[in-house]
Formats: sequence, structure tokens, C-alpha cells
Amino acid sequence: MIESTLENVAVPRVGRGRPRKNPERLIYDRAADSDALRKRLKRRGIELICPNRSNKKVKTQDGRRLRRYKRRWNIERTIAWLQNFRRLVVRYERHTKMFRAFLHVACVVITLRQF
Repeated sequence: MIESTLENVAVPRVGRGRPRKNPERLIYDRAADSDALRKRLKRRGIELICPNRSNKKVKTQDGRRLRRYKRRWNIERTIAWLQNFRRLVVRYERHTKMFRAFLHVACVVITLRQF
């Protein structure tokens, strides 16, 4: 499912130009640690950053790359904050525009709570 998700994602560029199809790196959790997935992503030019599983004999990650993994908690925390809004979790809205509008309202409420 990771590869099918990457097919539908568009990574915005910093400057002008159309969005890229392949990000430079993918930061994921321990569940994605497999040699086959690493090879398939490497063919596409994507670096997989995830901690090694405990039963892996040959370690593929060193400590330098895993420093990027430490910042992943920002994303996890933001998703947890958004899940406090039941309307977003249950998805009562049929139309994407309405769901997106409530997502923006939730982001505004979260931002206002921080001040």
C-alpha cells in the first residue's frame, strides 16, 4: 500500500514548477522495515528512513539518518489533536469540500488554543 499511496502523492517544489512524483525520502515507522520495500523504493530514488526491526540480522540504518525520525512526533501529535474532533474522525460529511472545511476549522481551533 505504500507504493500505491506514493503514486497519488505530489510533493510541492520550493520554487516554481510542477510537483514531483517522488519525494527524496520517506520517514516511516518500524512496520515498513523490509529489504524488498527498500529495494523497490531505491529504484524510484526514494530513501526509506525507519528503525530496524528487532529480529533483523543485518542493520541497514545508522544513527545519522534516524535523527530525522525523531521529528516524526510532530506529525503524530498533530494527528492526535485532529482526532479530538469527532466530526473529522467519524466523517459525517459526504462531500470532500465540507470535510476539508471542517478540517480547516479544526486547525484554526488548535492554533488558537496554543496562544
